[in-house]
Amino acid sequence: MKHWRIEDVAWERFAAGRLDRALIPLVKAAAMVERNGTDYAIYLNNVFRDDPEFGRAVDYWSLEEVQHGDALGRWAMLADPEWDYLAAFARFRAGYHIPLDAATSVRGSRTGELIARCMVETGTSSYYSALGEATEEPVLKQICRLIAADEFRHFKLFYDHMRRWLARERIGLPRRLRIAAGRIGESEDDELAYAWHCANEAAGVAYNRTRCTGAYMSRAMAFYRFRHIERGMGMVFKAVGLPPRGWLSGVSARLAWHLMQRRRRRFERREAAAPALAA
Repeated sequence: MKHWRIEDVAWERFAAGRLDRALIPLVKAAAMVERNGTDYAIYLNNVFRDDPEFGRAVDYWSLEEVQHGDALGRWAMLADPEWDYLAAFARFRAGYHIPLDAATSVRGSRTGELIARCMVETGTSSYYSALGEATEEPVLKQICRLIAADEFRHFKLFYDHMRRWLARERIGLPRRLRIAAGRIGESEDDELAYAWHCANEAAGVAYNRTRCTGAYMSRAMAFYRFRHIERGMGMVFKAVGLPPRGWLSGVSARLAWHLMQRRRRRFERREAAAPALAA
């Protein structure tokens, strides 16, 4: 059961005069990824085909993910009335695919798959918390808070099922750490870059992963604050079986924050040096 509905959002409070234009392209790209939850549900149901309890949970999860995309897309069309959310998403679906016919997890185990999902939910709950705190536009602030709360609940959903499967598969801590680190590293894969391309670049512009990754990352990272990284690191530690609070988590959070700032500056320099694209 959904914890909120699109009709619950106070759309009438939309305030164009309080928009931060830098947020609009990020929201557009996020809408693409969120609405693609249906495909991820198909993939997860294939991987966990003999686990009906998890299958039911995934089906509810995917409904909430699609609602996230629809809410973000509706807001983006208020912010930019010339943008067509459904047309952009159709373009995204036509060009980006996940392995829907996979019968086993690409992570090597079901526990690994669920750890990877925990990493995704950690990232999204932190991301929407950061965007929600950064914006002064009241409707986007409400949407981001609602989505961030959902994503935190989704983390708990995947974490609880991960613990159940870990008791069966018993994969060790080093392997769990590798899976988590690998999934975090995939933040620069084609999904976000292609979502940026379809949401923000004209149909006649050829897709370039390096360009689109830089454009997305340089903008998205600017809205994070250390508290978002610190909270996210605690969730990462919990997912892999380490104490979520303590000196190791604290040191890791500070290191992650430092690395993020370095990466953001690198992406900003790369984008500044690239030739401008026609709108």
